[in-house]
Amino acid sequence: MEIVDRYDVDGIQLDDHMGLPSEFGYDEFTVELYKQEHNGQEPPSDPKDPDWIRWRADKITEFMEKLFRAVKARDEDAIVALSPNPQNFSYREFLADWSTWEQKGFIEEIIVQVYRSDRDAFIAELEDESIQKARQHIPVGIGILSGLKGRPIPMSQIADQVNIVRDRGFAGVSFFFYQSLWTWAPTPAEARAESLKDMFPETEIAPNILEGWQPPTN
Repeated sequence: MEIVDRYDVDGIQLDDHMGLPSEFGYDEFTVELYKQEHNGQEPPSDPKDPDWIRWRADKITEFMEKLFRAVKARDEDAIVALSPNPQNFSYREFLADWSTWEQKGFIEEIIVQVYRSDRDAFIAELEDESIQKARQHIPVGIGILSGLKGRPIPMSQIADQVNIVRDRGFAGVSFFFYQSLWTWAPTPAEARAESLKDMFPETEIAPNILEGWQPPTN
């Protein structure tokens, strides 16, 4: 709220930590709240219990609604965006049910972190039902892993994944992360820069995602 109040920002982007590890929830406050809503019953000892996951995820969804409405009350033009893990992992491991968030209208743009080196696994994630549903409502981009320290990603893989995303008509790509685009790889930074120029031969101005966007027709 402070950022939206004090700065001329286009919006707020949250990431895959807009939730809590599914092992969390056994603190005194949460246990007491659960007991109040379950006739004094203790929460399940298994953190992956389906009903226990659902209850905690619903609480985070309630918070997401409050956050969205608070941002919009301060600046109706500020975009509320999210960069989550794929839905199944996000929900199971972080109690972040972003598919429900976007269906309820609390998210206006999504960039899904599809950090997969295996080509078939990468494509399978793009075809997941949650992503396909979301892109009928809002712009959906794909996050591509460009490398980690000790885990370089070849530019050939990055270029292939960019083409896969483009062929399927997604709203765009985002790389994780900036430094690894140029360094931490066997190839020189100059060569990687040339590869990026081949992928993006023209300068693109970031569009206003809320003006003129249409869902894909394919």
